Order: sequence, then structure tokens, then C-alpha cells
Amino acid sequence: MVGDILKESIWGYAVIVLGILAVGIIWFFANTTRTDQHNYNLLKETTEAAMFDALDLATYRKDGVVRIEEEKFVENFIRRFAENADLSDTYVIEIYDVNEIPPKVSLRVSSAKTTSATGEIIEFNMVNNIDAILETKY
Repeated sequence: MVGDILKESIWGYAVIVLGILAVGIIWFFANTTRTDQHNYNLLKETTEAAMFDALDLATYRKDGVVRIEEEKFVENFIRRFAENADLSDTYVIEIYDVNEIPPKVSLRVSSAKTTSATGEIIEFNMVNNIDAILETKY
């Protein structure tokens, strides 16, 4: 009788430990997915806003040509990205290509996420790429 109670209590402890472990794993992967989604949306929105900020309105008014300024784009992109990035991550921003006419940019943003949930440090590298072309109605 006492042996049966011990067996049942051990199963109860095992279920509780497995439940806590499952919640921890779900939290870790949800946090990683949320971070990756945040980085992608931040990259997309920041690229679009920086391209609009870098429009050369003088050239457009004079010749009707849609053109962006490379230096202005890079400056605006880095400023906007830094304002909204997660401060607990380390980011590497690589700007591969900036075409002024037609307005096109190619970027890569890499970030690293680390955890020590199992006692050893595990690092995940998340890389987001974007190739953006500025389109207008006309």
C-alpha cells in the first residue's frame, strides 16, 4: 500500500517536471520566433522609411527622375534601425547594393540570440535579407 502511494507520487512529480520543461522549451522557441519576426518587420519598415527620406526631391522636380541619395539612405537607415532595435541583441548590418537610379537597395541584418537554459551557452544566428525597390504611382 505504501509502495503504491510512492509510485503514484513519483509519477506526479515526473508530470510536474515534464510540464515545467515543456513550458520552458515553448517559451524559448516563442521568444526566438518573436525576435526574428521583430527583426524582419523592423528591417522592412526601416528600409522603406529610409528610402523615402533619401529621395532627391530637387532632381525629381527638375527632371522628373525618381532618385535616392546613397549617403542619406545609409544615415537614415542606421539611425532609424538603432532607435528601434532590441538593446539586448548584437546586430551586424551589411549594405550590399544601393542604386540611386532606379532606387534599389540590398541589405542583410544579422543578430545573435544566446541562452544558457541547459547550463551550456547556445547561440542562434538569425539573418534577415531584403532587396527593396522604391515604386511610385507614375
